[in-house]
Amino acid sequence: MVANQYVETYRQLSQEVHDAGLMRRCYGFYWAMIIGWVLALTALSAAVVLLAEAWYQLIIAPLVGFVMTQLAFLSHEAAHRQIFASRVWNEWTARILSGLFVGVSYGWWMAKHNSHHAHPNQDGMDPDVKSWILAFTPDESDQRSGLRAKFAKHQGTWFIPLLLFEGLNLHYASLRMLFTKPRVSFRLTEIALIATRHTAYLTLLFSVLPAGLAFGFVGLQVSIFGLLLGGAFALNHIGMPTVPAGVHIDFLRRQVNMSRNIRNGPMVRLLMGGLQYQIEHHLFPVAPRPNLRALREFVREYCSRYEIAYTEKSLSDAFCTVISYLNQVGLKNRDPYGCPLVRRYRG
Repeated sequence: MVANQYVETYRQLSQEVHDAGLMRRCYGFYWAMIIGWVLALTALSAAVVLLAEAWYQLIIAPLVGFVMTQLAFLSHEAAHRQIFASRVWNEWTARILSGLFVGVSYGWWMAKHNSHHAHPNQDGMDPDVKSWILAFTPDESDQRSGLRAKFAKHQGTWFIPLLLFEGLNLHYASLRMLFTKPRVSFRLTEIALIATRHTAYLTLLFSVLPAGLAFGFVGLQVSIFGLLLGGAFALNHIGMPTVPAGVHIDFLRRQVNMSRNIRNGPMVRLLMGGLQYQIEHHLFPVAPRPNLRALREFVREYCSRYEIAYTEKSLSDAFCTVISYLNQVGLKNRDPYGCPLVRRYRG
């Protein structure tokens, strides 16, 4: 089957998905989620005041990190225009949720995430496979020396501990972009939203808690936020085939072959925020979260019919795959995770 036939296959799949009504908005679901998680954050803030210096604050902190992760998922969905029909409503919902509640720049996220969706796991194109700390490809591992090369040999072992710092990295990277990039839309608005969030958050903690407990609260909350959010996104692509720069693959196979689903279940739904259906999300990024489960059946049927590899793993298996892949890359093992489409084209 040649590439242009896959283009037609995707067109047919898209038509069936639209005819089934799976692109319709789910306003009730999203309003309930937004209001519910904002109320949950408000209740936790009240608990911080009521508990004062009690050690129970160390239970509240990870709960705040969990709720902020849920708000970040909703911001991500609004950024993909899943929530409202209006582009402006989606954009401002994403901007307010990410800036005022989570403390991350919407503009920074959009620039990074759009590049990822357009070129998943492609060297030089996908910002998610470029890291100063982790080596995601054998070629990148080859270029490392000294301490970075030694670290890369066991980088998979450090993957989960590193996720604890991902929340801090998200805050830092988005602020760096806002203050250093020459042209940024709504720069002052986003700085004001993030500054308001950080000021209110830190003022609340340091006015109610002793300094040591307040620092501990922030550290624990940011760590849990990074672990949950970073883990949810990392499991979907790390360890899937990587594509060399300059290689073009049709949209259908590019999105399916480079993405991994996580097998659905109550705990996965709570932790992944819809990202367990990563293949469907990449093929139809505007599809609302409640429709992705039904959408999966259409995609799996097409992938089976046209012999397109469709990867789905349990949460634990996905973590093991990611850790194993990162360690093999660090040891410069070049074979098991090469893209089969690239090998076919080169052959």
